Amino acid sequence: MATILNIETSTEVCSVALTKDGETLFLKENTKGLNHSQLLTVYIEELFETAGFDKNELDAVAVSKGPGSYTGLRIGVSVAKGLCYGLNIPMIGVGSIEAMGHYVAENVADYYVESNENLLFCPMIDARRMEVYTAIFDKSGEMIQSVTAEIIDDNSFASLLAENKILFFGNGAEKCRETLTHPNAVFQGPEKTSARFMQKLSEKKYNQREFENVAYFEPFYLKDFVATIPKNKVLK
Repeated sequence: MATILNIETSTEVCSVALTKDGETLFLKENTKGLNHSQLLTVYIEELFETAGFDKNELDAVAVSKGPGSYTGLRIGVSVAKGLCYGLNIPMIGVGSIEAMGHYVAENVADYYVESNENLLFCPMIDARRMEVYTAIFDKSGEMIQSVTAEIIDDNSFASLLAENKILFFGNGAEKCRETLTHPNAVFQGPEKTSARFMQKLSEKKYNQREFENVAYFEPFYLKDFVATIPKNKVLK
């Protein structure tokens, strides 16, 4: 039994959800771009105002730990750490891919896909070009292939697709649709990450006392950060 603030900033989505006992009470999110530095703390304040909720009633803060956007993850983790330090409450790290996979497996009926014994779930977070951050989950929501950075080609997931229907979803899935043409490849489900996907996992981790070291916690980037220069800044 816990009241948890969930923060999701691993992609272009800035999302916060207040959950109690694993159920979402209030949700505030923006899906239209990387504006996390401007929106995140504002959304948290608005969430508490809407809920009529005092921060001191929080039991923990859960934050998406990656993989995903380097900048987005840094912002989310920094805000989570500040809240946990200030309120003297524990911090919970929830994998971005894990939250999506677990949520869709639990709520497969919402996505109009017939559930069967051979149905697998493959959330994808865009990692530029034809690369995605991904993992494979079974119908119970258990991860059966660990999170990796995959460059998608015609042979990707071939052995699994030969024997299983795979549901691909997330903001990295659409660009793979023309490449993954196997009859067992289904593209359906949520396109965006959301803090509400974290609710059951953050509650479970709270109950099992799986807390992060606030001082030393770092996001799971999976790949090294590579800075890019906007085209309009390149000298001719």
